[in-house]
Amino acid sequence: MKTYSGKTRTESDLIGAMEVPAEALYGVQTLRGLENFPISRFHLYDYPAFVNGLAVTKLGAAKANWQLGLLTDEQYKAIAQACEEILAGRHHDQFPVDMIQGGAGTTTNMNANEVIANRALQIMGHEAGEYQYCSPNDHVNCSQSTNDAYPTAIHIGLYTTHQELLKHLEALVAS
Repeated sequence: MKTYSGKTRTESDLIGAMEVPAEALYGVQTLRGLENFPISRFHLYDYPAFVNGLAVTKLGAAKANWQLGLLTDEQYKAIAQACEEILAGRHHDQFPVDMIQGGAGTTTNMNANEVIANRALQIMGHEAGEYQYCSPNDHVNCSQSTNDAYPTAIHIGLYTTHQELLKHLEALVAS
């Protein structure tokens, strides 16, 4: 897990303001999830295939939304780069939410949206939390529902895991 300097930025949602570590790519919704759902000792970052499934899901949605004219070229390119970085194994430590949670995956979906939005903001030359330029809700999560994005990410993560298992099964059959 990343160590933070102690500096913070203020982010707000409908419940109120919270102090987020300045260097964190996650935001206020992730903090709310950490505060409200400390259910198990298992964190999202412990499951890289699922984190990557979220990145693939968000990348696909961003491409569709860009093609529909719902994202600017700059937003799309930055979101896509952020997703590609996650797929390359970067930023996984920014997914600290509990794997066992209430809310049908909303906390996980928002964690992904915030990480991608804040990394996209950095790529675009802005500070984390300057959501007027790239919002976790309005841009990264555009045209999506947690009820679709979460199970899609699970299926993609399982598919990649099954592809790895298949190699071992084929070796076992061959032997």
